Formats: sequence, C-alpha cells, structure tokens
Amino acid sequence: MQTEPRVLTLGHSPDPDDAFMFYAMAKGKIDTGNLEFVHQLEDIETLNQRALNNELDITAISVHAYAYVLENYALLPSGASMGDNYGPLVVAREEFLLEELKDKVIAIPGTMTSAYLALRLAIGEFPYVVVPFDKIFEAVQEERVDAGLIIHEGQLTYGKAGLKKIIDLGEWWMKETNLPLPLGCNVVKKDLGPELMEEVSRLLKETIAYALAHRHEAVEHSLQWARNMGHDLADQFVGMYVNELTVDYGERGRRAVELFLQRGHEAGLLPKPIDLEFVP
Repeated sequence: MQTEPRVLTLGHSPDPDDAFMFYAMAKGKIDTGNLEFVHQLEDIETLNQRALNNELDITAISVHAYAYVLENYALLPSGASMGDNYGPLVVAREEFLLEELKDKVIAIPGTMTSAYLALRLAIGEFPYVVVPFDKIFEAVQEERVDAGLIIHEGQLTYGKAGLKKIIDLGEWWMKETNLPLPLGCNVVKKDLGPELMEEVSRLLKETIAYALAHRHEAVEHSLQWARNMGHDLADQFVGMYVNELTVDYGERGRRAVELFLQRGHEAGLLPKPIDLEFVP
C-alpha cells in the first residue's frame, strides 16, 4: 500500500538563479521519493519575513536574516549565493564619490537583505527607503531617490538603464577579507527532525547538481523569470550565483558567512554573536 506523500513548503525567489537551482525538483527530473515540495515563489525580503514567522519548511533567505531565525532553522550545506569579487551594486544617475554616498537617499530592497547589511558595513548609516527590488531602477531614474542598491540581474543590466556604478559590494568585501560575499542561503526547519533535514539536504544538492549538468535546459527554464535578459545574459547571471560554492559552501564559503555575521555583530548591526548550525 502506497503511503501518502509528505508535503513540504519550499520558498525561493522568482529570479533566474533560484529557478535554475530548483529546476530539477520543480520539473520532476529527480526522484524525491515520498516527499512532495510545494514551491512558493516570493521576493527575498518576503521570504525573510516569512522565515521570521516560522512559516515555511524550507526556504531561501538572506544570510543577514539567518541571524534572526537560527532558533527555528538550520543552514543547508548547499544552495548558497555568493558574490566572488562581485555582488550587489549601488547605482545612480550620475557618478559621485563613495564618501558622498552616506548623505544620499538610497533605495534598498529590504532591511533584512544581505546587500543592506553589506552596505552598512561599507559606509555606515545612510538615509534609505525600502523599494521592491525590481522597482529600484525606476525609483532612481524618476529621481525619487539619489541612488539604488541593486540585487539580482540588475547587477548586469544597470548600464542599459542609463545608470552609473558607485560601488560593487562584492569587490569591496573581497578587498576587505579576500573572501566571497555571502548573500543568500537555504534553510530548513529544525523541527522536521534530523532524518528529514538530511534527506532535504541530499535532494537540494542533487537538484543543483542536475541543473549544472543540464545547464542549457535549466537556463531555458529560468528565462521565464529573467527580466530583460536573453539566454546568454541569463546564463552569465546564473553562472555568477550557481557554482561550486552553491553545490557546497566548503571551508571558504563557511568562513565567509561566519565573518560576515561576525562583522555585523561587531558593528552593532546584529543582536548577538552567531554560531552557524549546518545540517550534516
């Protein structure tokens, strides 16, 4: 007699790298056994808030947000998005000096995003307004803000929008630490228990490995969430954020997360020191 499937909620962003990463799982390309995943696509700041409310079984969140949800969630060893000498950008209509930035009103994609924490570490306090990530170009172009903190594919398309780069936070972090800038991670509810958490971990690694091994078809799938990008640009973007560090953090990736959150705490931006807890 067939047992009822165990249904788990899985949150991730509607952007090309997450779509690429979860392609095999979403399209039944890998065997998930008795587990059925209900995909919930929402922007990263919404996913951060839902994790704060302990709503989803598995979810992508900002590394910054992990500091606030670690009582309920453990880090999965696969699924990280890291900027290896590249990352979120601050862009503006015209060029100005970095030291002028802290006096500019900056549109940010959310206060729980890793991009916001990185920018605070880089320049200190600054005036900001929260704008959905896909509306930030518009806010800058329409002069509602002085500058915008850009995440996702906007890192490759800001030039087409007629905007100028003021700082690349991935480059800044690399100069500071010689490590990649940790941006996104995947977490799983601890109350699922060790056995189920480890099975989720295995499947996540498998779906990422499948996408990397079947790159063309996985990128084609991701194009439906690629705003203003053709296949080649989407492939470039996916390559930036789904790579060997995504398959497994490794020592370098784990050290990057540890140091990022440590610096956040030392700067008074995080409530307490953070001990990372990874699913084996």
